[in-house]
Amino acid sequence: MKSYLQRARDIITFKVPTPFPVGPVNVYLIEDDLLTLIDAGPKSEEAWAVFKHQLKDAGYVPADIDQVVLTHHHVDHAGLLDYLAQESDIKVLGHWRNEPWISRNPAFFENGRAFFAKLYRAFGIEERFFPYLEKMFDSIYRYGCQTSLDVVLKDGDHLRGMAGWQVIETPGHAQSHIVLYRERDRLLIGGDHLLAHISSNAITEAPYPGEAERPKTLLQYRESLTKLLPLKLSRVLPGHGEEVAHVNPLINRRLHEQDERASAIRAVLKSGPLSGFDICKRLFPSKYERELALVLSETLGHLDLLESMGEVEVTEVNGVYCYSADGRDQKS
Repeated sequence: MKSYLQRARDIITFKVPTPFPVGPVNVYLIEDDLLTLIDAGPKSEEAWAVFKHQLKDAGYVPADIDQVVLTHHHVDHAGLLDYLAQESDIKVLGHWRNEPWISRNPAFFENGRAFFAKLYRAFGIEERFFPYLEKMFDSIYRYGCQTSLDVVLKDGDHLRGMAGWQVIETPGHAQSHIVLYRERDRLLIGGDHLLAHISSNAITEAPYPGEAERPKTLLQYRESLTKLLPLKLSRVLPGHGEEVAHVNPLINRRLHEQDERASAIRAVLKSGPLSGFDICKRLFPSKYERELALVLSETLGHLDLLESMGEVEVTEVNGVYCYSADGRDQKS
């Protein structure tokens, strides 16, 4: 079995296979007072075998790991927690919003199903796509874990057993997303917040308990990206792909790309009001059939952005939200 282990001072990088189009996930082992794993890969026999092989090449076994820090709850980053728990008395650390996902809270999942069914209808999505809702949750059950957080992390926290590392909350790609910053060398372990080869999707999520409105994830994501600019980061170790060396230029490029996508949507709306799903189909004619959840998030996020700038209006027509440019009458 080929090893993709990379070692640089006190940080060891593993590449763990995933079943998803994004490809392998990067997980990081920090050698300090505590042996800390950052993220864990999806729950699969293949991922577990590859991870253990690389861990052995680094001179460790799973039982040596003291704690796992989650950058966010997505299954390609958290699923292997179940396998690790079988071999080690690990502590799991992360933002509190990981908890209902990684514990598979039944009420939270049922609320999520109801939220997305309502959103699909309001977005004007055709009934034939509604079975995709169950596929979304099936992936969580298949590749995700069922565990709980031991330690809740919040913005500004310093990590035990990891000298010099600080938590920064970066919601957007996921509501649970955090990154880890080390000031002495301006290094960031970034999860999926900033990737070199693709733009991160600001994924739509249901409201959490006690919240009435869905989070406007692209607006959050833009704020989280901008939050990093003053740090003048030297490098980002990402959740996928190669490390990011020229950080601020990439952040500015991602923000510009989002502005361009918003402009493209506004141009589409000049021909008249459209449902969200109609916009999806025009923007992603070859992708919406096979990647509906992602293109829905992409479209909805940019509509939120345009609405925040006062460049679109939203009107409900027969239970479906219609979007128009510059306050154009939706019913005309």
